[in-house]
Amino acid sequence: MNADGEKREHSPYGEDWEAQALAKVEEDAAAYVTSFRELHVYKEARQLARDVFAVSRSFPREETYSLTDQIRRASRSVSSNIAEAWGKREYEAHFVAKLSDSLTEAFETQSWLDHALDAGYIDEHRHRTLDATANFVGAMIRNMSAKSASFCGKLPR
Repeated sequence: MNADGEKREHSPYGEDWEAQALAKVEEDAAAYVTSFRELHVYKEARQLARDVFAVSRSFPREETYSLTDQIRRASRSVSSNIAEAWGKREYEAHFVAKLSDSLTEAFETQSWLDHALDAGYIDEHRHRTLDATANFVGAMIRNMSAKSASFCGKLPR
């Protein structure tokens, strides 16, 4: 299933992608993570942004200030909001709110990917791959939010 609960045809993460997403978040929650850069979800989100940037380089010039700019901004905001959430983890509600912002940016990225597919700028295979990555990142964000107490609390000074 994708982030919207719809059945998905194929995922590069395999059939158990949701379990994998949960396992990575649980691994981070149990580890002594000292930086957002160590989080699996941050690393996956950065890879999504790199992949979106690479594919958007071939978009037509007339899309520079619309689709190209929007999809790049949205995909980059996913990891940026994860970093911001990490900075706000002293207060669980703030942490969860920034993770929610990150999730909405992942959804926005998926929407722009749909537009790129509709316009013929990316093929079905590339769309499925990038969409699956966004779903995987979204699942990790939702799991991290659900386990927010494991990441939040009093921070060392």
